[in-house]
Order: sequence, then structure tokens, then C-alpha cells
Amino acid sequence: MAKPPDPFHEFVAEIFHGLGPVTIKRMFGGAGVWQDGIMFALLADDTIFIKADEALRAALTEEGSYPFVWQRPSDGAEIDLGYVSLPSAALDDPDEAVRWGRKALAVARAKAAAKPVRKRKKP
Repeated sequence: MAKPPDPFHEFVAEIFHGLGPVTIKRMFGGAGVWQDGIMFALLADDTIFIKADEALRAALTEEGSYPFVWQRPSDGAEIDLGYVSLPSAALDDPDEAVRWGRKALAVARAKAAAKPVRKRKKP
């Protein structure tokens, strides 16, 4: 049986509507927000975290945003995954959310392009 739509996921799709179609996929107790095969946002605890490089992180921090930090279960180590919360003002302003989303998408695309292509193992 399929889970009913998540109202928070519907809200996220709505505020990022100006980016074009986005897909939200559940993963590890949260969800990823994708466009054209690139994950540019992470949803956790009803918070939107967007992919950030150093420059975008600094701009987001000036707006009062904070990083997403994952705690590794095996030893409790805190790991910064490179996502920073969307500024609260953007939650009420879809144009601002899209502006930040475009920046996060550009960062995510650049990081994806910089990764080496993995070769598949032959069966």
C-alpha cells in the first residue's frame, strides 16, 4: 500500500515550482529533492537544507541558516554533509526560495560534474 502524500513534501514542491519539475524521494528517514537527476536539497525534521559550497554557505549563514549535521551511529561522530538550511524568509516567499534553489542546483551540478565517472563491473 502506497503512503499518502506528505504535506511537507507537497509544500516543498510548491515553493520550488519556479525551478521546474522537482522530484522528492524518501531516503534514510528524510527525503532528497531532485531536478534532472541532481539532488540539490535534503529534507529532514521538516526543514529544507540546500546544497552549498563555501560561498553559498557564507551567504546562507548571514541569513541565519545552519548546516545539516549527521551523527554517525557507530561512534557518534558528527559529519557535515554540505547542506545548509533554507533561510526562514524563503519559506514564505517562493521567489526567494527559487533564487536560493537555483544557487543550490548550480552547486550540486558543479559537484556532480567534478566527480569521476564510475565504471560498472561486468557480471
